[in-house]
Amino acid sequence: MKVAHPSSFILPMNISQAWQHGRTQLPHSPTPKLDARLLLQHLLGVDHAALIAHGDDELTADQLTAYEALLRRAEQREPIPYLTGRAPFFDMELAVSPAVLIPRPETEQLVETAVAWANSRHSQHAVDVGTGSGCIAISLARRLPACQMTAVDLSADALAIARQNAGRYAPGRIQFHCGSLLEPIATAVDLIVANLPYVTNGEWTMLDDGVKWYEPALALKGGGDGLDLIRPLLQQAITKLTPGGALFLEIGWQQGTAVIELAQKQFPNARITLIQDYAGQDRIVAITMG
Repeated sequence: MKVAHPSSFILPMNISQAWQHGRTQLPHSPTPKLDARLLLQHLLGVDHAALIAHGDDELTADQLTAYEALLRRAEQREPIPYLTGRAPFFDMELAVSPAVLIPRPETEQLVETAVAWANSRHSQHAVDVGTGSGCIAISLARRLPACQMTAVDLSADALAIARQNAGRYAPGRIQFHCGSLLEPIATAVDLIVANLPYVTNGEWTMLDDGVKWYEPALALKGGGDGLDLIRPLLQQAITKLTPGGALFLEIGWQQGTAVIELAQKQFPNARITLIQDYAGQDRIVAITMG
């Protein structure tokens, strides 16, 4: 006989039924089916294939209670990666927490662009500025095995997450430094990659509540025009880049012209390129010295 559970679930309930129920509990999500699945996989410690294969397995009352609690948090806009503690980036599942920004697909293109340049120039030493979860530094280290890799972040909590991810995906390959922008870098390097905060004050008010409420403002807010950290980075890079080096910046979709002008002032002899993302929006500024 089915009995009412203290939550909104009706017992008994199998995995498939719980998945379907979860979808109905996330009306504000653009991907409720995916979100409900990820929460179930996290709760049960299984992958997608196992979830499908065992769809008829009944969940315990404790499992259903825990699942309901996760759904309630997701309904309050708490990002799924923070609930599961994992976020995808390329072929990795990186550890994340509210101390770090959740990696975005656009940043994969930043990595791909930097790697293409580094391979053509046999880059020797690269720096990831504002490493956060370590997604950029780790991806570069895995794709550039002969390149020395350094990662910098102002947040000690973020660096703890980055070190955890590096220990899993690029052990022994990355040196981490706590500090502001390029200040901890003592010697010149030939590649600088940065995804710094670039959300303007105006854009901040329009961001999704899940971003504003849960993701670190330190990793997002870039001031009135979004360039509060990009300006000093460009200034510092003058003395931190070797001749023939390159700097790759992820930027906001409306910042292309402004960042190009800033870069031209600091690097008048460099080749400066504005690159669009796969959605056709300005996303990357490439500054190459040779």
